[in-house]
Amino acid sequence: MCPMITSPDNQKLKEIRKLARSRRRTDLFIAEGEDLVDAAAAAGWEPEYVLRAGVDVEEKLLADASTLGSGTRVIGVYRERWSEPGGLLSLFLDGIKDPGNIGTIIRSAHALCDGPVIIGPRCADPFGAKAVRASMGSIFARPPGRLHRGPGPLFSSFTTGPGPLVNLPGTRVALVRDAPRTVRELELYGPVVVMVGGERAGLGPDALNAAHVRARIPIRDDGPDSLNAAMAATVALYELGHRIAADG
Repeated sequence: MCPMITSPDNQKLKEIRKLARSRRRTDLFIAEGEDLVDAAAAAGWEPEYVLRAGVDVEEKLLADASTLGSGTRVIGVYRERWSEPGGLLSLFLDGIKDPGNIGTIIRSAHALCDGPVIIGPRCADPFGAKAVRASMGSIFARPPGRLHRGPGPLFSSFTTGPGPLVNLPGTRVALVRDAPRTVRELELYGPVVVMVGGERAGLGPDALNAAHVRARIPIRDDGPDSLNAAMAATVALYELGHRIAADG
């Protein structure tokens, strides 16, 4: 049994603090809390290491390394994994910069479709601490996919225009506010890829040009101008997934 860590200068604590700030030029990431560490184990992920408060490290030192305001009882360090695009229904994300939205969308996709979330250009890091927490463990059960990765944890613009996007299998449905049809009105057979952009800017031109169909989420006339990106993605997956599963 290793001795308990009692110094803030311990190399594992240093690495955790660094990963909490930035994951630039590394494929390691942290998962904070018993539920996430248990979810990783249930999905068959072996950690690089796990530190438990009062067992492997002094409680205050682990709390100080945590990104949670209240601290945590356990932090695991893992190596990222990526899925290949595929499935009858999947998601492609473009320009979603809120890591909480990224994690929530990964959770919704895990619940509602059989394909992974594909992380496109200008998106937040899906393996950042906030995104991992928001996924509630789904990032371990259904890791995201990618088409192109730029330097660092943020995904850069495609270097070849819309080229990589046309390799996404199936019908590509772009969610846009001003589309003439709603997602409920579409008649589609799988595979289908739902393309979701950031709430303010929406999908970029490469994604729009690569789309086969444009559709919108119907909103009441006296409602807000738009839905949160994670909410819009969840509604679209529910509407399309229910019918594709029945027809596919």
